[in-house]
Amino acid sequence: MDGGTTFHFVTDGIHAALKLAHEAANGRDIRLGGGVATIKQYLQAQLIDELHLAISPVLLGSGEHLMTGVNMVELGYNCTRYVPTPNVTHFVLSKRN
Repeated sequence: MDGGTTFHFVTDGIHAALKLAHEAANGRDIRLGGGVATIKQYLQAQLIDELHLAISPVLLGSGEHLMTGVNMVELGYNCTRYVPTPNVTHFVLSKRN
């Protein structure tokens, strides 16, 4: 894509997808794309170094819950940044080393 973004659609699991992402990134940061199920898989495998959540007080109805069944403390994550604004609150959760 313009700007050098590369997308790989992988069906061999999260580890295979991450390997391809590392190769494509060539030392740069990797951003995870996908829905709640994808993010939960990477969190539970402790493969996410930093997670930026932007939470807005808008009711969207039903859907998947990101943190159901995920114990961030047990997985080694903690909140390293918290920025509230009138329209959105930003949380950055980082994996402890």
